Amino acid sequence: MHVQKIDHIGIAVKNAAERLKFYTDFLGLKDVHTEEIKERGIRVHMIKVGESKVELLEPMNEQSEISKFLEAKGEGIHHVAFNVEGIDEAVELAKKLGFQPLSDAPRPGAGGTRVLFFHPKSVGGVLVELVEGHH
Repeated sequence: MHVQKIDHIGIAVKNAAERLKFYTDFLGLKDVHTEEIKERGIRVHMIKVGESKVELLEPMNEQSEISKFLEAKGEGIHHVAFNVEGIDEAVELAKKLGFQPLSDAPRPGAGGTRVLFFHPKSVGGVLVELVEGHH
């Protein structure tokens, strides 16, 4: 596996339309891609910032993992994502080194990517995501 860059910072929000104003109106960032991941109950808004992105995560329903996060912690940073090549190697390597993936294999992510999350307790209190592919 090879890490290429920080792909994005995920931020949980209750109302993306309201929060987007800061990024588009104030910061002047205009390259925004919006997509729904229905199986996870999430609407994502990817805002390009140079080579990286800010991802606003908005719940689509009460069962969404983002709804649960917002209820427990409120709005704020949800995760840090690294863009990688060779994500399939990551599960076994992580287990071998004592890091806890949240799934046994990469899952479909936004924009046709494949993603793998790691339990925050195993990587210093931060939810970490690996992303393979480009949005």
